[in-house]
Amino acid sequence: MRYHQQHAFILHHHGYSETSLLLEVFTSAHGRIGLIAKGARRPSSRWRGILKPFQELLISWSGKSELGVLTGAEADGPDRALEGPALYCGFYMNEVLLRLLHRHDAHSALFEAYASALGSLRHDISNEPVLRIFEKRLLRELGYGLVLDRDIGDKRPIDADAIYDYVLDRGPVRLAHPELNTPAEGIRVRGVSLLALAQESFSDPAALRDAKALMRAALSRHLGERPLHTRKLFRHVVPLNMMELEVDKVGS
Repeated sequence: MRYHQQHAFILHHHGYSETSLLLEVFTSAHGRIGLIAKGARRPSSRWRGILKPFQELLISWSGKSELGVLTGAEADGPDRALEGPALYCGFYMNEVLLRLLHRHDAHSALFEAYASALGSLRHDISNEPVLRIFEKRLLRELGYGLVLDRDIGDKRPIDADAIYDYVLDRGPVRLAHPELNTPAEGIRVRGVSLLALAQESFSDPAALRDAKALMRAALSRHLGERPLHTRKLFRHVVPLNMMELEVDKVGS
């Protein structure tokens, strides 16, 4: 079977034999797939320089097995040369996608969310809002979307002034007496923060902190106990002072 001119991003690649590459690719129409790019490591390869993460591509491939063979690739947009914290954030998103996406399970809306997030990453400002929005959309597209608009107990709309106990895999329940600081079953979060995440608008820094705690807890249930490698990898690449700042922000 042959596939032609499919929109795609490379999530990961590594050497395969002496001259080829093994690619993990996220496509719009076919989800995550594995491909062999034969001869891609040769200096004369027509694909040299474009088979890399964050570059949107149009690719073609053939094969019926779990691992296809790349037959064509060309750039389909600008080269997103991510730097510093933006680069770290990009690889964080790639690692999360690799961990959570099943092969050949198409998620076109998630593909668009990923492309949008890449286009929003900046090296000179905080990328935390970009990551929180991407994580929210990721969970929704995988069928684990968060309840952000109503109390799951009495079905009432979220009250911005209330405090909620967000029970993972269920949703928020309003705390009758939050001032007592009794232990919560889930994640303690303000109503205004739930609404900010629902609206994907983070003008309030406190709402962004709440969203970070909630998204970290929600993702951990699906990522499992094995830690993400992104932090360890970039501890040796990003300058230490910048790394400490971004590790605290991203919260992967």
